[in-house]
Amino acid sequence: MSTSTTAQSAALFDRALDVMPGGNSRTTVWHAPHPLYAASGSGCRITDVDGKQYLDFLNNYTSMIHGHANPVVAEAVRRQLELGTCFAMPTETEIVLAELLCSRAPGFERVRFTNSGSEAVMMALKAARARTGRPKIAKCEGAYHGSYDFAEVSLDSAPETWGNADPNAVAYTAGTPKSVLSDVIVIPFNRTEEAERILRAHADELACVLIDPMPNRAGLIPAATEFLEMLRRVTRETGMLLVFDEVISFRLGYTGAQGAFGVTPDLTTLAKIIGGGFPIGAVAGSADAMSVFDPRQGKPLAPHGGTFNANPISMVAGAAAMELLTPNAFDRLNALGARARDGIAHAFDAAGIDGQVTGQGSLLRIHMTSVPLVDYRSARATEAQSRALAAVVDFMHAHGVLMAETGLCALSTPMGEAEVDEFIEIFAAALASTGQPRHAAE
Repeated sequence: MSTSTTAQSAALFDRALDVMPGGNSRTTVWHAPHPLYAASGSGCRITDVDGKQYLDFLNNYTSMIHGHANPVVAEAVRRQLELGTCFAMPTETEIVLAELLCSRAPGFERVRFTNSGSEAVMMALKAARARTGRPKIAKCEGAYHGSYDFAEVSLDSAPETWGNADPNAVAYTAGTPKSVLSDVIVIPFNRTEEAERILRAHADELACVLIDPMPNRAGLIPAATEFLEMLRRVTRETGMLLVFDEVISFRLGYTGAQGAFGVTPDLTTLAKIIGGGFPIGAVAGSADAMSVFDPRQGKPLAPHGGTFNANPISMVAGAAAMELLTPNAFDRLNALGARARDGIAHAFDAAGIDGQVTGQGSLLRIHMTSVPLVDYRSARATEAQSRALAAVVDFMHAHGVLMAETGLCALSTPMGEAEVDEFIEIFAAALASTGQPRHAAE
């Protein structure tokens, strides 16, 4: 393993400080004293500018499901580059990707492309308001849905702000207007009876319920079947739309999270893996819910433009990437995810250290606690747990494994059992080096 320093990353960060606030364009990649800068990637490995190689268990926050520089995706992009990158005209490439997506999930009758998951969520919420004529949305406490003001509400609420049984609507950023908070109803994730009571109390003014079936920021805990079934039943009975955010969780299987959980929403937001490594987002849903975007009879109920919407580069890269994701490819990748989660759980047990792993499919998240996790409040780390996790993550990075500061990991198709076992071996060493006696991190 390389013993090179981080001198080149430090130098690049010093340059970045002169032209970007905090030297940064993505809060999520910040790491003190400075982030490491990538130079190249191939398969499931990344090399930084100082020449150190990492086993990539983050994959650009779950988007690079085929790892880096996949030759099939690269060739599709190369061919399109010779034809042009974007036009003030539609192209066949967007039809191809839309057809592919519509073939994957029964709830996808129509698709509309955006350039990010945040934009997809924004347009889905606008569509729900336009379709129902109602002003408010409901979302789960602690769930991340991008950077739209309404979707950010109560993203990181804390014990001093989150309320009692009924969660408060809490601003995430200093720039959130109070009027936004009044139009967001917050429900507890996986608390079926409490959530139903809140939704029915506000039913006449709610346009939709926005739900990630396995919200990363809320612990990467899969939604309970009864919780999702309640949301589907209540939204149908009250005229709300059910909106699934599958920006991350669409990688759970061939038909996405909605196929894995057996619940079909009215609208679904997509991004990350559907772009093959290029900027993308999409709203998919029933023909009725998506009709608000239709311009054929004049100004649509929800006008939506975008200079780079459905640009051919993202379209061909996305189509190439998704075509590689066959049912067999998902089965293999998800089996590796199960192997990783089992190995992590065994490492905690063998070390006698409090901890657990959540997730499903090719996703996992490490928690430094043995307390049962069911929702955002139970999964929200204490200061001691955060320090314990930070020590583990720093050890992993120092020993050539890239993962999120939050404990999030995502596998990629170039990986095999050898790479998973390499991760588990280094993780076990991290626990041995940094671990605390059981219950010390509670």
